[in-house]
Amino acid sequence: INAEYMGKESDPVSGPIVLCSEGSGMTSQARNVGILALDVYFPATYINHAELEQCDAVPAGKYTVGLGCGNMALCGDSEDTVSLAMTVVQSLLEKYQIDPMRIGRLEVGTESHVDKSKSIKSYLMALFQNNHEIEGVDSTNACYGGTAALFNAINWVESSSWDGRLALVVAADIAEYAAGPARPTGGAGAVALLIGPDAPIVLDGVRASYMDHQFDFYKPHPDSGYPEVDGALSLQTFLRSVDLCYSAFRQRALAQDPSFALETHIDYIVSHAPYCKLVSKAVARLVYREARANPHAFAALQPLVAGDSMPDPDVPSAAAALSSAESVRAVIQTKVEPSLWLAGELGNSYCASLYCGLVSLVCRLQDALVGKRVLLFSYGSGLCSSLFSVRVRASVSRLAELVGLESRVAGRTRLPASKLSETLGVRAARYASTHAGYRPSELVETVPCGAFVLTEVDSKGRRFYTRKT
Repeated sequence: INAEYMGKESDPVSGPIVLCSEGSGMTSQARNVGILALDVYFPATYINHAELEQCDAVPAGKYTVGLGCGNMALCGDSEDTVSLAMTVVQSLLEKYQIDPMRIGRLEVGTESHVDKSKSIKSYLMALFQNNHEIEGVDSTNACYGGTAALFNAINWVESSSWDGRLALVVAADIAEYAAGPARPTGGAGAVALLIGPDAPIVLDGVRASYMDHQFDFYKPHPDSGYPEVDGALSLQTFLRSVDLCYSAFRQRALAQDPSFALETHIDYIVSHAPYCKLVSKAVARLVYREARANPHAFAALQPLVAGDSMPDPDVPSAAAALSSAESVRAVIQTKVEPSLWLAGELGNSYCASLYCGLVSLVCRLQDALVGKRVLLFSYGSGLCSSLFSVRVRASVSRLAELVGLESRVAGRTRLPASKLSETLGVRAARYASTHAGYRPSELVETVPCGAFVLTEVDSKGRRFYTRKT
């Protein structure tokens, strides 16, 4: 990558990053601000959902078909959100040859905090040697924090406060639930995005948000990392957010280009993925709303949506008819499925989920993405949601090569399904007894070399990490 910013276009695919010297006071308008580099980290161990169905004695297909789940990442007590974030940041810096002194802003999105005061960003400062002038802290609202972090980083580079250095966005979480119907929708992962000008992936300026006060998912218990979840309300608020965000997004897109249509102007769709089946439902809603608003869109679907011939998609029978429509299935297959690779392998990674989808898309399609427009939907319970689009303006094949996703996914270790409850039990006990201090013992041996691990929590609750060699 060459993100040299000298007031002219540059080739974003060769060599290490070169910037103006720090402290230059650069205030020139940055152009093509977006994602220069990306990386992902996930636990090296996982649970298979088909086997979990047998272990839980539920009907075959309950998780694999009903939720659209395949595998679920699982980590022991030697990994936490801090270690995941440290690992993905260090990996990105090394793979892309980034001098830590060139980072001027570091934003973290997470809902899996390990401390009620000390930010995860402050832990990450241990990776930046003598660079102590890095702005930014953590952003928190369920699964939305990574998007808030991204918007903050983009805004900084585009502002008069930008000093010519790069921004780094980290989205990291471990999703875990008490025993019950939500437990199979857990997972873990961390994504790092390097933000700067002349990027191959740029935000195109069209976005819409919907915010509200709801109790669909929240974490009120100080001695537990498990959330309180109202499943029916969570589904309702997720899909309502899709509807309202798309309505506003569509109006803004039409203001820029009167010919805008979802079918022809959006090439791929990436969504926050609590589970893959919900993404399909969300995309079906997008298609429905577009077809209702635009009589020229999705011609095969028009007989279903014309006038009042089809009930509102909130009605289960109508939703089923919509999801089974051939034109909807075609959109999901061509525009959505390439982004669901990691969601199917890792499960839900909360703040990292949406950006695991973007990593999946880049690694699956590589330079077939050049010139394409991608729609991204971010959702965090409580609630915050945004719909925005990016354009791929230059080669991303080098990014895909450096991420090396296929071999890393294939190289993981599958654990017996019975290990899920055992491991989560250990993690829950650790969470509740942080004040007593402990040394991690669960799945330590499975953490790969080069990753950071939690080595100790002392009697004062201080956490210590080291890089595994």
